[in-house]
Amino acid sequence: MAHIHINDCRIIDPANKIDHIGSVYVIDGKISSVTHEPAGFRADKVIDARNQIVCPGFIDLSTRLREPGQSRKATFASETAAAAAAGITTLCLQPDTIPVIDARAVAELIKDQAEKCGYQQILPIAALTQKLEGTELSAMQALKQAGCVAVSNANQPVKNLLILRRAMEYAASHELLFIYRPNDVWLANNGCVHEGVLSTRYGLPSIPDAAETIALAQCLELAELTGCRVHFGQLSSRRSVIKLYQAKKYGLAVSADVAIHQLHLTEDDIIPFDSAYHVQPPFRSKQDQESLRVGLSSGTIDCICSDHQPHDLVAKLGAFPETEPGISSLETVLPLMLKLVNQQAITLEQGIAALTQKPAQILQLDSGALTPGFAADICIFDPVQDWQVNSENWRSQGVNTPFWGQVFKGRVSHTLQAGKVIYSQVAFA
Repeated sequence: MAHIHINDCRIIDPANKIDHIGSVYVIDGKISSVTHEPAGFRADKVIDARNQIVCPGFIDLSTRLREPGQSRKATFASETAAAAAAGITTLCLQPDTIPVIDARAVAELIKDQAEKCGYQQILPIAALTQKLEGTELSAMQALKQAGCVAVSNANQPVKNLLILRRAMEYAASHELLFIYRPNDVWLANNGCVHEGVLSTRYGLPSIPDAAETIALAQCLELAELTGCRVHFGQLSSRRSVIKLYQAKKYGLAVSADVAIHQLHLTEDDIIPFDSAYHVQPPFRSKQDQESLRVGLSSGTIDCICSDHQPHDLVAKLGAFPETEPGISSLETVLPLMLKLVNQQAITLEQGIAALTQKPAQILQLDSGALTPGFAADICIFDPVQDWQVNSENWRSQGVNTPFWGQVFKGRVSHTLQAGKVIYSQVAFA
């Protein structure tokens, strides 16, 4: 493989506490050195990164690629192209594919499809229960052996707490991470917006924050009982942050992420009956948003994810409650993270750590850092370059985003995955 020299850049690597100007050297797909040129190094390729930032490639803990099963909405090819253009080098695929990732053959199919589209690092998350029906446990150990990095029931409920307990005990016995999106479906009651001012004003079915916090509290109790390592996905409320803080303070092995759009939008931003704002969990109050930001800044919330859910036009047509929830969000992760930095909600190092070092630690991967010997998963971006979210710049097949037409700062120029350039802005200009 090529010897690559990335020169004259600002290197930010939170895992190794690096933030300085220098060069990165890649040999045979691995990080060889940061700053110091290896003896006898001769570059086959030089990437001029002047005035740009070089950091580890981003790791996304929650994404849907719509394959297998829903290729009318998106494909591996379209969504991995979007991920590469966003500086994301590792994608964790939620188990609610069609068929569900509850059998070894499905996990192996996903790996094969990833290889075919030239994006190697798609990591399947195994279904916690068979067909995600919440009753019978999946063969977790076999799924782990097939390459699944965690188990989850996606957004589907488990039938009762006894089954959830048994599932967590099983996961713990096989040292599997359990990813849980806390939501009591009975309290949520098919709602589509936060229970607050907007739902009252427009008569929309609502979801109280208690639907999240009660489910989270139950799972925390079971985490202590079973010893299961739990990661809470896509938190949305102030009281969830408080409960998570208390759990960490008392030593529970728990972590959490927040979807990037939850840090920027609230119920007050929703354009009435515009389904681009229909997400699960729903956009909540300004107070909730501020708590999520503080939680991220303080380390109570560990990671940022995209919660990428591309849809076709049909899925987003119709009355707001009847449309399918979700945002196409891979390509807005970086600029929205930089916007948090510009608003002084977090530091740049914290933002990069939440997308690299911390997800790698949670998944127990040897990545998320520019450590010599690690695979050269690298993101190079210009933090001040303007670009507009429009059809010329957008690569995802799903155009369901509330940020359509907006101008952002921060754009990726190159993405390397195991030393291979999988995206170059010059090539796609």
